[in-house]
Amino acid sequence: MEPLIWDAGFAIPTKIDDLINLPRKNSLWYLLFATACCGIELMQTGGPRTDLDRFGMVFRATPRQVDLLLIAGSITYKMAEEVRRLYDQMPEPKYVLAMGSCANCGGLFSRGYSVVKGIDKVIPVDVYLPGCPPRPEALNHAMMTIQKRIQKDHWAQRMFNEAEAITK
Repeated sequence: MEPLIWDAGFAIPTKIDDLINLPRKNSLWYLLFATACCGIELMQTGGPRTDLDRFGMVFRATPRQVDLLLIAGSITYKMAEEVRRLYDQMPEPKYVLAMGSCANCGGLFSRGYSVVKGIDKVIPVDVYLPGCPPRPEALNHAMMTIQKRIQKDHWAQRMFNEAEAITK
């Protein structure tokens, strides 16, 4: 009887970061905050042409289970407090994508007194997606950019630094 491969000392040569980041990258859950015309393009991204599900990206309705906050459209100062609250409720590590000119810099409504001149004044943004409104293909590319950022994350080093900070 031949020995099983497990008996022969089977090992997978890889870095712990790659082993952990691969499933994180391919199971990206996102929370939508769509307020304007960018929301329509966002809905179309879930359609058959640029289906985000095939890349492991799934919409969730609660901030406590998401990796990515997707801001689409203009944000007023009144809504900015709620966006900040949603961002604070997200678990670490968290990522933010600002979609469209309105989310990036206020867009057409930037002269209004109640419109935030860019969501980066409220929360940190990882990827900016320009356009008014951006096409679904561009949103698909931006989401894949976030996946590449997750793949390059140094998870083991971050955990080591956090454990070291706790012991001090």
